Amino acid sequence: MSTNKQATVRIALGTWDRLREDAYSVRHEVFVVEQKVPPEVEMDDDDAVSVHAVAYGPDGAPMGTGRLLPDGHIGRMAVHKRARGMGVGGQLLDALIEQGHGDGHRMLVLHAQTHAAGFYQAHGFSVEGEEFIEAGIPHVVMTRVLK
Repeated sequence: MSTNKQATVRIALGTWDRLREDAYSVRHEVFVVEQKVPPEVEMDDDDAVSVHAVAYGPDGAPMGTGRLLPDGHIGRMAVHKRARGMGVGGQLLDALIEQGHGDGHRMLVLHAQTHAAGFYQAHGFSVEGEEFIEAGIPHVVMTRVLK
């Protein structure tokens, strides 16, 4: 067992049709159950047009998810409580950044829950503007320019 607690995960990228069940299971658990976001707010039409990433643990269970919209917006980043602090979110974010780069985006944008801003800053994102409330939770807009 390594001391840095880096989880061994497999990241799958794909369409909502392909990854819906696993992505939704993580998002429902984190956003709806844990953070009390109304299900009708959590689900939206952007899922159908986004590239989704799902992190799977050694047991094949989904541990985390995120999505990249066609406009370069990263969203719905969520990691199961049992998998937090093991680098799963970072691996998901790196996969989405790489996807955005490959798609030719010059800049990526996300709405970070304020408590998670440091995580995104460690991955090259910068806070833009003031804090705002989204789904009852404080957020900040963050951007990252791609080279």
